[in-house]
Order: sequence, then structure tokens, then C-alpha cells
Amino acid sequence: MARSSTRFFCKNCGHEELRWLGRCPGCQEWNTFTEMKIADKSAKKGSRGFSSGSTTARSRGFGTSGPGTSMSGGLRPVPLAEISSADTQRLTVEPAEVARVLGGGLVEGSVVLLGGEPGVGKSTLLTGLALWWMRNGIKVIYVAGEESPAQIRMRAERLGFDPDKEPGFSILAEVHLESLVDALREEIQTNANADDEQKDHSPTVIIADSIQTLHSEQVDSYPGSPAQIRFCGGVLADFARQSGCPVFLVGHVTKSGDLAGPKLLEHMVDTVLYFEGSGGEAIRMVRAVKNRFGNTGELAVMEMRADGLFPVDQAGVLFLSGRRGMEPGSAVCAVKNGSRTFLVEVQALVSPSRYGTPQRVVQGVDGKRVALLAAILEKRAGLDLAGCDIFVKVAGGGRIDDPGADLAIMTALASSLRERPVPVETLVLGEVGLTGEIRQVSDLESRLREASRHGFQRAILAKPTGGKGKSRSRKPGMELVPVTSVEEAVGLAMQPMPRRSSMEEG
Repeated sequence: MARSSTRFFCKNCGHEELRWLGRCPGCQEWNTFTEMKIADKSAKKGSRGFSSGSTTARSRGFGTSGPGTSMSGGLRPVPLAEISSADTQRLTVEPAEVARVLGGGLVEGSVVLLGGEPGVGKSTLLTGLALWWMRNGIKVIYVAGEESPAQIRMRAERLGFDPDKEPGFSILAEVHLESLVDALREEIQTNANADDEQKDHSPTVIIADSIQTLHSEQVDSYPGSPAQIRFCGGVLADFARQSGCPVFLVGHVTKSGDLAGPKLLEHMVDTVLYFEGSGGEAIRMVRAVKNRFGNTGELAVMEMRADGLFPVDQAGVLFLSGRRGMEPGSAVCAVKNGSRTFLVEVQALVSPSRYGTPQRVVQGVDGKRVALLAAILEKRAGLDLAGCDIFVKVAGGGRIDDPGADLAIMTALASSLRERPVPVETLVLGEVGLTGEIRQVSDLESRLREASRHGFQRAILAKPTGGKGKSRSRKPGMELVPVTSVEEAVGLAMQPMPRRSSMEEG
């Protein structure tokens, strides 16, 4: 009989203690510890991934004759030069929007965690990717934890699945971890033997939908608890790295928008993707918040249709749709998301407060950041915002983390307060310091290039080091207006665009 020990886990963050505590040291929440019995790991052999000598591990280069093992079967250090680069082991991904977020493709043996709100389209995205891989000769195993196999087939048929011509899409309806690992091991070994005969050694892609539904008998807890998520995630991560098969884990999110379960799960995986909606519309965004094989912060913009998800044309100006441009309280900036540049409209509404405490309502920007910028406007530009309600929103459902949008937020606030619009052809760029100075933004050339491509004629930006006065950019029709202080920038941004003569336009 397996021995068990008692542990106490925080339901909020998964922090573990040997005894019960009133307040969690990890998340500082009260009365969140629950008692759980954890079975002795030695009682179940093989439930923690592969053994070093298993046939499946040997088929992928992890057996007793593979790198990292000696003739006697013990471990030995491996020279870095003998290890193949991960860039040479990427699976092609379509559409290209998703491939860029993953860093150029899907790395063999990697673990990807995809989180998002219910109904945003996580299963639709993964089913579409699975169909594309299947049509290109890559086998896919879809672990059905939340849906029945019939439901998954209905969605696949809606996305164009043809059962008579596309046999490489397999469904595994199992949520018991030990049985699941054994079934995957057997299936992958069978595929490896078939690949040896056909000279095709492409790995099998595994999709677990979702990690919250899996449970192991090694952990005395309910499915979806932090202990179960941590244990099951660790086993599947070991499985991926030892077998060479990429694994997708679908994760739930909490009401605050964070991935449910212990934070340790995000450390276990190689890539963390957030699947976000856009104001209830058909636009979907996939954002990389962690990526060991690519740039963090990359953003894919897609549109949900009846037959799947498709890349959005002209995604760089997606957040400017419906913009009129001549109302006070609006400013446009160019923000960076990984390697992509987006033009974003920041809207602000400033009005006298009718209550004792002014309101601060923010969407798409950090509220503390807006409060900080409003304080700088009061101190450095002489604007009286203390007794006003402030409402700030990023149009189109976008979200801004780029510090280069500081000056655009402040310009929108000043424009609403003074009831003076910012000209529609004006772009505002710059990071703002506490002393009111305007600092340069990164990758300025690509931001100006994107703005010029969409008709912007003037840019308010930080004065370059050693620069003097106004200068013309190398892009025809784009005037650069360098500024050094918040007061100067706000004043120039709201000045009307001077009319250009026919000789200048030519």
C-alpha cells in the first residue's frame, strides 16, 4: 500500500507548507490553505515520464546509447558542440501570424501553454493548427479533457476536415495522467517504428485540452487544484523533452485575467501565450508573454470567422478603425509589440468632478501609469487636473505597455482639458520622465515608417542628441518636430498643421 504524507497548499497561488497557516506567504491571502495527502512517489514507477532506458526514449535519442549516457548506463556531461541547435528542429506553423509569435515555428520537445477566457477560441485555434499539420504529414494527438470526441469532430468539420482524405488527426479521450502517459508512449513508439520504415522522423504534436481536467492518483486532490496542475504539468513537460514531441497545454484564466493554477506552471513551460478578445468583436489577439525560442511581447492579430481564424490584413492600423480625428481628447502613437508596429489611438475625457473624490477610470493602460502622467502634467505643464474626473481608453480594445506612448496619453489629457483637438495627421511619440523631459523611443525608424505609410505628415518626438530645431525626415511628407519638455510637446501637438504650398507638395 502506498504511503502518503500531508501537505497544505494555497488554493490561490499553489504555495506549499508543511503545516496550516492563516495567511499565505506567497500571495498574502487569508484562509486559502487546504490539506492534501500526497502519495509516496516510489509507489508508482514510470508515472513521472520516461525511464532513461525506455524504447520510446531510445527512439528519440534518449536511451542508453544516446547523448549524455556512458557505456555503463550512467550519466555523463555532453559537450555543447555535440548538441544540435533548436533552430534546426522547428516545425513549420501556419498561419504566419502564429509562427511569428512562437518565434518562427514550433520547436521539437517544447511545451506551449495557451491561456484565454472561455469561448475566446483556444480550441478553434489549436484545431486549425492540427489540421494544417496533419495535411503536411505531421501526426497530431488531441487529448480531449473538456469535450467529447464527437464535439471535436464537429468543430474540425466546420474548419474543413475531410475524414476520407485526412487520417492523421487522432483523439485520445483520457484525463487520468498515468493512463494518458502510457497511451501516448505506446502511440509514439508505434509511430516511430512506422517512421523508420518510411524514413520520416517528424515528431507527433500533442494537444492537451485542458491541463485543469487532468488528474493523477499520485496527488490526493481534486482536478484543477494547484497541486494537480503542478504535478500533471511537470510530467507532461518531462514527456515532451524526453520524447521530442511538442506539447500544447490549454489553461484556464481567473477573473483577473491571469492563468489559473500555480505560477510554477508558467516556469515549467517554454512558451506562454495569452489568447485575448477585442471588445466582444471578431478580432482575436495572441500575445507571447514568455518565449525561450523567440521574442517576448510578439502579437498576432486574427479574425474569428465561421470557418476558423484568419490573419487580419492591415493589422498595423487595426486600432484606428472608425477614427474621426477632429474631436478633442484623442492622440495617435506608434507602439511596438515584439517585431510588429501598431498605430494606436489613445482617447481621454477630462471633466470637472461633481463628487468629493475625482474618478480615475482606465481601459487598456495601467491606472497607476495614468495617475503618474497626470501628476507630471500638473507639475510640469501647469494643467489643473486635481479636481477633474479622468477617463482614459485605448480605442479598439488594445492594450499599451510601451513607454513610448507616455506623451500620447498626456497629449490626449491636455487636449480634452483645453478643448483643442490634435490634428489628424499628427503622430505623438515619446517617453516622459518625472522631471518633465521627453526621451527617445526605441526603433524610431520603423515607427515613423509605419506612420508615414498610413498618411501621417508630422511627428512630435524627443529631440535627438546633438539635434537642432526642426528637421525633415528621409520619408517625403513626414515632418519631425523635436521637443525637450512636456509643456513644449503638448503645445506643439495641438497646433494646426501649416498648409503646404504646391512646390512643397511636389
